[in-house]
Amino acid sequence: MKTLKIVCAAVLFASAVAVNSTAFAKERETGRGTGPVVYVTSQGLYYDSIVVVDSLPANGRFQQLIPGENGLETEYGPGEVGHLGGRWWIDINGDGIMNDGDKFFLCPLLGPGRETL
Repeated sequence: MKTLKIVCAAVLFASAVAVNSTAFAKERETGRGTGPVVYVTSQGLYYDSIVVVDSLPANGRFQQLIPGENGLETEYGPGEVGHLGGRWWIDINGDGIMNDGDKFFLCPLLGPGRETL
């Protein structure tokens, strides 16, 4: 059962990357970041990003990125309490808990946000 959860989480993460790949490639062509586009649900805005560190230890506070209908989503963005400046985690192992089985990285959002992908 645990193996099935890990496989499902990995497929979900890969799907999120695939959904986001169009926006990801588009922004690379225009020179607007090297990371994924992130949708901030509380603001209704999309933000470009730049990957600074693609693997961090699971120490400290991280904000969760969730694969959703708008690509990678998070609740809080720049200027809001709860936004952690680009310290993200994705629940790779699907257990709902931030732990060593997950992905941790530094990827600041680039403002201003925009209403469309």
